Amino acid sequence: MRIFKLLIVFFFFSSCVAKAKQDSFIKHNVEKGETIYSVARKYQITPFDIYRLNPDAKNGIVENTILLIPRKSTPILKQEVKTIVHEVKAKETLYSIAKEYEVTVAQLEEWNAELLKDGLKKGQEIIVSKEDLPLNENYVEVKNVKNITQTFSHKVLPQETIYGIATKYNISMDDLVSQNPDVKEGLKEGMILTLKKETVKSSTAINGTNVYVVKSGETLYSLSKKINVSQEDLIKLNPELADGLKEGMILKLHSTGKSQSTMGLPVNPIKKDSLVIFAPKNLVSLADSINVEQQRNLVLLLPFNMERISADSDKSTKQLIKGDNFLNLTLDFYSGALMAIDSAKVLGLPVNIKVLNIESDRTSSNIAKIIEENDFSKVDAVIGPFQNSHVETTAQLLSKYNTPVISPLSKEVGMKLPNLYNAVPTEKYMMDKLFNYFKEKEGNVIAVVSTKKKSAKEYLTGNYPEVKYPEFADNGSVDLNSLKTILVKGKKNFVIVESQTTNQILNTTNFLKKLKEDFDIQLVVLKLYDTLEVIDIPISNLTELNMMFPSNKKEGESDADKIFEMKYRRLNGISPTGAASKGFDVTFDTLLRICQKEGYAKSIEKVKTEYYENTFDYVNDNGNIINNGVYLMYYDTDLTIKQVK
Repeated sequence: MRIFKLLIVFFFFSSCVAKAKQDSFIKHNVEKGETIYSVARKYQITPFDIYRLNPDAKNGIVENTILLIPRKSTPILKQEVKTIVHEVKAKETLYSIAKEYEVTVAQLEEWNAELLKDGLKKGQEIIVSKEDLPLNENYVEVKNVKNITQTFSHKVLPQETIYGIATKYNISMDDLVSQNPDVKEGLKEGMILTLKKETVKSSTAINGTNVYVVKSGETLYSLSKKINVSQEDLIKLNPELADGLKEGMILKLHSTGKSQSTMGLPVNPIKKDSLVIFAPKNLVSLADSINVEQQRNLVLLLPFNMERISADSDKSTKQLIKGDNFLNLTLDFYSGALMAIDSAKVLGLPVNIKVLNIESDRTSSNIAKIIEENDFSKVDAVIGPFQNSHVETTAQLLSKYNTPVISPLSKEVGMKLPNLYNAVPTEKYMMDKLFNYFKEKEGNVIAVVSTKKKSAKEYLTGNYPEVKYPEFADNGSVDLNSLKTILVKGKKNFVIVESQTTNQILNTTNFLKKLKEDFDIQLVVLKLYDTLEVIDIPISNLTELNMMFPSNKKEGESDADKIFEMKYRRLNGISPTGAASKGFDVTFDTLLRICQKEGYAKSIEKVKTEYYENTFDYVNDNGNIINNGVYLMYYDTDLTIKQVK
């Protein structure tokens, strides 16, 4: 009877609330062709306002859908649409234009679908920025768009490249060359370059403060890079970001400079030519120096998203797990972490371990709530969450305790926080590992880069000027005779192949195999990709050329590695995935480091460690603490993958 009365009270209360809410919103019947943005403009609100009342609208809207629209009680000012037009210059590409205006190639193709049917042509005028900004009552003034031409003089320094200078001044390499024809003969130290850059200036004001409207798919990291404002400053100006970035949010942009925060690690990069080299640290076993006198606390923040699973009553747990790739990643990581925790118990590590479920998606999470509801003041380290923006939020919220927060899986590196440790090496570190090795071997470095991979060639040209390139035929295939002319006898020839075209890889590797009698050749790829595994490319092409590649993990070769794999198979029935291996390695490394007498942060400064697949050699790279544990691996003729010694 009591339950029945409670239900009556609940329904009565709900009906009163519903009546009150009806006065605060209106119903909109979606018409044919309408979008969230067009509806938002019609009612002079933001897409975020619509999504807040209509969560399903994030998946799109169709004709005759009923949307709840919040009423506005204050007058709203008219807003203009910002459109920027660019005149195409000689040799410009969609990629170079997109990079200049900080948009995507896909956006350029969408905005200029008719114009680009026959390709990009010199003299064309194309739209390079088209923002239909949602209206909001806080908008006070929209300033006009105007073009400003800036002129710079630059004195060429030792080891500088065209790519590096162009990147520094945010202009295209083609513009730099056209403005300074002499550089076609090569850059020379002391040359004075004249650089002209046309920029488009526009701003929207909100009570005297610049603003930005968040677009679909943006993250805090990508946004900070796009608008050149540090994530720390964004969150200071917009505290609501602690709960995650959401499409349609209107952010204040008072600050425009990058954060200058510094880290505690004393190890700083030494620049040698274009490479970054870090001072070496000793590889040690931390199990030999455990401090058992002090109890430690470790928290794992893992995105199981249990609420989402329990909310879906139509599917069994087994079905949900099978169809959710992100959940599978989490479970794999957790399975490895559990083995690390078991190993810690065997060693007698005095650690209390707590695993907390994180509810998150790409743009939002309940991290702030989790941290508010749990006492983190005595936690010695936190592992997770997985996504870069969420782990950065965690590190920020725990910075008051100076708690080390380890980002276990993300390759992104963004905010410079003194308590944030990135466990995955960056792509730049992997590349530098390769080129340091080439330099040590005094090798001749050649790159066969597909014509479709212009960005890869620009990157190589800008960062590693010593690389040589063969010519290409009109049909896009590599000129094999040209390739042969740049090989050098008596030297190790490292031939990088950067292509996802099966025929190009096959033809190049077949050709290199034939030349092995006359030249010392080793095939190199910048990373493993699916094209290398197709049946049309014989594995013998890769093994005979000892294909080398950088990796953030090694192949298990030691007896200890084999024991770990056997134990994992016995417990789980399968071999460990990359996520499971990372779960073990990151968790075990963290457990051992917090149990050192000096604690986690000091241990990071002093030594590097190595476990089943991963090395942890943290360095301070201009404020970001990043793992520099990169391996060079190669295909051996016995059909195994080995580590380069």
